[in-house]
Amino acid sequence: MTTTSTTINTPYRAIFCDLLTDSTIDILPLRDVTVDDYIGKAGSLSGTMPVPNAEMAARVRRIEEGRTSVYLQRGNDLWWGGIVWTSTLQSDDQGVLTLGVQAATFESYAGRRQIRATTPEYDPGYQLTLTGDQLDIARALWTDLQTALPGGDIGVTYGTETSEVTRSASYRDGDETVYLDALDALAALENGFEHYISVYTDPTTGARVRRLRLGSPKILTGATDLVMDRPGTILSYSFPRDATRGGTTDRARGASTNTDQASESRPLCSTVAVANDLIGQAGYPRIDLTSDHNDITDAATLTALARTELAAATGAVVIPEISVRLDDLVPSALIGRTVRIRITDEWYAEGLDTRYRIIGVKVSPAQRGRPDTADLYLEEV
Repeated sequence: MTTTSTTINTPYRAIFCDLLTDSTIDILPLRDVTVDDYIGKAGSLSGTMPVPNAEMAARVRRIEEGRTSVYLQRGNDLWWGGIVWTSTLQSDDQGVLTLGVQAATFESYAGRRQIRATTPEYDPGYQLTLTGDQLDIARALWTDLQTALPGGDIGVTYGTETSEVTRSASYRDGDETVYLDALDALAALENGFEHYISVYTDPTTGARVRRLRLGSPKILTGATDLVMDRPGTILSYSFPRDATRGGTTDRARGASTNTDQASESRPLCSTVAVANDLIGQAGYPRIDLTSDHNDITDAATLTALARTELAAATGAVVIPEISVRLDDLVPSALIGRTVRIRITDEWYAEGLDTRYRIIGVKVSPAQRGRPDTADLYLEEV
């Protein structure tokens, strides 16, 4: 990236490529950059490119929303990759031109595609039916997305992970089921899985790789814990506790099973899942959660969903966050890594020493006198 008089040098490069072929279009200066990435949802990138002259304007104009990908490279490692979806050309009162770009990780492509028949005509008889290991079904959805119709292959590759959990799923033409919604619905089931697209450079060929990673029940990266201390690598931390997002009971509601149009339509409901250990033994009050799943018509599936949702939101929801200084000791592959957090201060006078898993990362490159930092979103393991 280029620098200004108020920006210190950074080791980052913004590489813009053709989405389908991954051929490099250009390496362009990108300032005021923030990127984030998460397990289970699309991450984002935002940044601004200066357009000081006609030559730079010609280069920047080659970026086309919806068909251009962008990678953020730190040193020799890819830290982020995704698709440019929107841009904003701006001119200030001094006539200074900039182009702001917003991108989302490659998962976002699955959020822009619907499961349809392989012909342009509506085919009410078409049905995509998948049965087997749930991770095979997840890969099959991505395979169908990329190969069933022309123009859908964005180069996402797959591994061979297994879960030993067998499922069956079916999707019909005309339902316009979004591929990402189908993946998320499968992943959310009891004994489900996590999915995430990582980007990295192949150490042998040097080619950029977009890899669908799957983990059941969780994605884990690396064989050893990262160790981060405060005082030390940890610059700041936040441990929010939110009882408004948690509960001690949960009910999942599905589609209406009423076929009589003359009578009231009512949704199918699960059995209420109850955290009896908290209500009956620990003295917690009853706090109710509910969720809607309009495409589910099976009561047993809804009941399993209610148990899964309650397990994830029992009591107060806590998503710890730490801010760390990026240096050579912090690897690029952070998502799914386990980290040992050690904090000694007034609150943790006896010292906190707890293991967490990194489920999200927000990177802020160095600029305006600020060092490279990363905010890590954690869950206790």
